[in-house]
Amino acid sequence: MSHPRRNFLRQIALGTASLPLLSFGLTNLSTGEKKKKGKVNKPIVLSTWKFGLQANEAAWKVLQTGGKSLDAVEQGVKIVEADPEEQTVGYGGRPDRDGHVTLDACIMDHQLNIGSVVCLEHIMHPISVARAVMEKTPHVMLAGEGALQFAVEQGFKKMNLLTEKSEQEWKNWLKEKKYQPVVNIENHDTIGMIALDAEGRLSGACTTSGMAYKMRGRIGDSPIIGAGLYVDGEVGAATATGHGEEVIRVAGCHLVVELMRQGRSPEEACHEAVERVYKKQQHRIKDIQVGFIALNVHGEYGSYCVQPGFNYAVYDGNGNRLLDAGSRIK
Repeated sequence: MSHPRRNFLRQIALGTASLPLLSFGLTNLSTGEKKKKGKVNKPIVLSTWKFGLQANEAAWKVLQTGGKSLDAVEQGVKIVEADPEEQTVGYGGRPDRDGHVTLDACIMDHQLNIGSVVCLEHIMHPISVARAVMEKTPHVMLAGEGALQFAVEQGFKKMNLLTEKSEQEWKNWLKEKKYQPVVNIENHDTIGMIALDAEGRLSGACTTSGMAYKMRGRIGDSPIIGAGLYVDGEVGAATATGHGEEVIRVAGCHLVVELMRQGRSPEEACHEAVERVYKKQQHRIKDIQVGFIALNVHGEYGSYCVQPGFNYAVYDGNGNRLLDAGSRIK
């Protein structure tokens, strides 16, 4: 073998031997786990929209006594599910175009345990059914009649979810059947909540009745892990609201968490995810709203949205407050 060839092979071998070390360095950099100075901000809970203030109160009762974030997010969003005046979630939610109130929800903890229900009818608290799917079945998602059958078997009571107010609005809509959701009104259809408890455990929950007068069987982002909600106990959590179809296109909440893993702050991660939505849908962006909220393992939080008007609630040691999210369109 010639000396030039031998030297060439030696260089390749040396380069290959160094790859594991290089790979290790890149892996550490990609986690986004920068050393933080000072105390971690915990417990803390975030939720979407103004109704998040009331939901946060219920979640905080769990968190301030040392309770688990998973229990906190479930108890928090149940407040909105049970409120007939909130017509985008749970009992009293606006129906689909055929008059059926169908509910979607998912829940996730810091260990990647997940549960979801889609197109669930007649059950006030889909978030609790989603948790039962997570804890009592080998599956992660149940739909329609199967989800209802499971819920009844677990002791959930069937009820009529269509209130007189929502029914009358639906009947008025039927006169023209014009489907044009209004940004920040008919499309803020989700209560999403993420929390970090005193033990450093992250969890999230997301629940909705979906777009008003949607097609029968339509599913948005809310019950889809990675779209409407995502949690990684080593990194952070995110949840979304707005036009679910646009969140699904970019796997929105998984994107936000992965950006935090790469070192972005929660605010920066939400901003970058919104930029991706904006870039892909510029031709019709004026009719779209998408908003994200995010929380990392250090208790740092942030939010960003496409259009002005999205707000979110934060409850930590400084109290419960409503904040306006920054927006891509000013």
